[in-house]
Amino acid sequence: MNKIDRRAFLKLSGSTLIGVTLGGVALRVNAQEKITLDDPTAVALKYVHKSAVDGEYCKNCAYIQGEDEAEWLPCSLFAGKLVAADGWCSAWIKKG
Repeated sequence: MNKIDRRAFLKLSGSTLIGVTLGGVALRVNAQEKITLDDPTAVALKYVHKSAVDGEYCKNCAYIQGEDEAEWLPCSLFAGKLVAADGWCSAWIKKG
């Protein structure tokens, strides 16, 4: 009985890992357009391309997906859009 439970657990764990990985890849692939400052979500979150808050940048925010070295990055808050690595919005949370 324990072997069946262990097997089911391993299958679920593997499926979850694959789903999370592919979800992150899909977000990076779909985000192609740079966000504009007049975008309704950008306005609501007070997004700017250049942060005025020392140490708080899109590139070190928990919502960012992708490489920190890139100039424009996909953000889970702005679906299908890229944000400036040096940008900032009011939803900024330090990447842990």
